[in-house]
Amino acid sequence: MVNSTPLPAVRIAGPDEARVVAALLVEFNREYGTPTPEVDVLTRRLRRLLADRSTFALLAGRPEIGVALVSLRTSVWYEGPVATLDELYVGPQQRSRGLGARLLAAVEAEVRRRGGEVVEINVDGDGGGAPRFYERHGYRNTEVGDDTPLLYYFRELT
Repeated sequence: MVNSTPLPAVRIAGPDEARVVAALLVEFNREYGTPTPEVDVLTRRLRRLLADRSTFALLAGRPEIGVALVSLRTSVWYEGPVATLDELYVGPQQRSRGLGARLLAAVEAEVRRRGGEVVEINVDGDGGGAPRFYERHGYRNTEVGDDTPLLYYFRELT
């Protein structure tokens, strides 16, 4: 049976909603067994980040059931900012209804509104359905004209 409940609205979160964003991010990490700072730590960081135009978050619903967190940076390769979709999360009970697609479309619209030309996403190798989700929405892990997969490397400097 198809759920005919309308999808909730998506809105930009202000710094005053940092705790809501933090709670959803902690829920996301705990669902997948990923170590995460506590809500209070993320709330403090998010309050600062969301007050700056280089980071934005989108929230879906009231009460909130989904979140997207995006960082913007400059790049020599593009006129406008490059966006990194740091996190996209929809609560388990709300999945497979199109809310992830709605959040992703809202991310793209906001990045365009801010002059951005590209959205980058890092997906875990065992990301379950995440790679298929992003590919279904036009994302790829190869450069145009090249079938060699792109890789992501990092090193914590602490």
